[in-house]
Amino acid sequence: MNSNNSNQKTSRRNFIGKAGIGIAALTVAPSFTLAGEQVKPRKIHIGIIGGRFGAGFEFHEHPDCIVEAVSDLRPDRRKILMDAYRCSKSYESLEKLILDPKIEAVFIATPAPDHVRHVVAALNAGKHVLCAVPAAYTIEECYKLKEAVNRTGLTYMMAETSVYMQNTISVRKFYKEGLFGNIFSAAAEYNHPGLDTLWFENGKPTWRHGMPPLTYPTHCTSFLISVTGERLTHVSGMGWGDNSPLLKNNPYNNPFWNGTAFFKTNKGNPFRVEVNWKGALINTVRAEWRGDLMSFFSGYGEGVAEHKIVRAAEKIGSDDAGFKYKENTIETYKQPMWWQTDMLPEPLRHNSGHDGSHTFITNEFIDSLINNRRPLVDIKEALAYTAPGIVAHQSALKDGEYMSIPDFDN
Repeated sequence: MNSNNSNQKTSRRNFIGKAGIGIAALTVAPSFTLAGEQVKPRKIHIGIIGGRFGAGFEFHEHPDCIVEAVSDLRPDRRKILMDAYRCSKSYESLEKLILDPKIEAVFIATPAPDHVRHVVAALNAGKHVLCAVPAAYTIEECYKLKEAVNRTGLTYMMAETSVYMQNTISVRKFYKEGLFGNIFSAAAEYNHPGLDTLWFENGKPTWRHGMPPLTYPTHCTSFLISVTGERLTHVSGMGWGDNSPLLKNNPYNNPFWNGTAFFKTNKGNPFRVEVNWKGALINTVRAEWRGDLMSFFSGYGEGVAEHKIVRAAEKIGSDDAGFKYKENTIETYKQPMWWQTDMLPEPLRHNSGHDGSHTFITNEFIDSLINNRRPLVDIKEALAYTAPGIVAHQSALKDGEYMSIPDFDN
């Protein structure tokens, strides 16, 4: 980034902070720009790295983006990327792609343990970065990533899908409007039973072999943090394993299939998170936000999930013992499909992966670069989602020891 762009970014961020323009406002209207600001029309030339998850986005459809090149170590996955993005240019490695002077930004969808190394390499090469989750795997990596983003002054965004699930967008809107009153507790779960089928490929272990569930927390932690802005400050974690041979000799020395974390927020609120790889479970990513005026309970599954809203009411009811009490009202929430609205450019107004989140992530990253603004899930948000799970797993290894979580906002 040249010095003029860097100064523009600094002055814009200072203005946003002084004006009190919150992240929630940017979330409801991702194309938000300051009144009177003139942005010259241009297109972001992006490189896509990683031929599995990386192939599931819509950069080639965005009116302000050109997919310049793609990369994967495997020729078959490079072909998948080239077909998905209708791109004729490819590179055999990330290291070669980031040398391309035509590429301004990259989407890194490589194996999770490589994220920090790859992001830092891309930043050092002068590229803005969108990266798959999680941001890092150790607290030391969190500090290393933050240092690289701050040092280069480039844009970093984490591609967390739960932030842009349709019901999360609704909940953020409700929270901004004050409908919850005070959210006094929350819970989230990510159940992916059968994930061990991805632990080996062609008889060889993959990066997922033995991956500690709580070190992959962002699908859950983002449900609360992206809505209220709270930070998770302390945690007690617990894990469950069954001495399965599959857990033996994994590179993480992880003994757990499943993990549960009990967090305390900086508002003094409780927040329970479960990440489960094994058991009689419904495959889901969902959350519950509980307020003194209204609560929202996500359904199980995507798209057709039936969400519930509970509202505090003055109606007098009676329980099965005949006691009189104020009976809350319960209603089924008819979920709007936000991807059909002007929250997205017209070519992106279609359903996409992870409950419609992929088109939103695509647009948020490109729009943040075009308008020289901070993306919703910037480095501070990304580490606020990621670091609590790392500490929660450490706590689980210590039989639930109550532990402090580092603050990466300062």
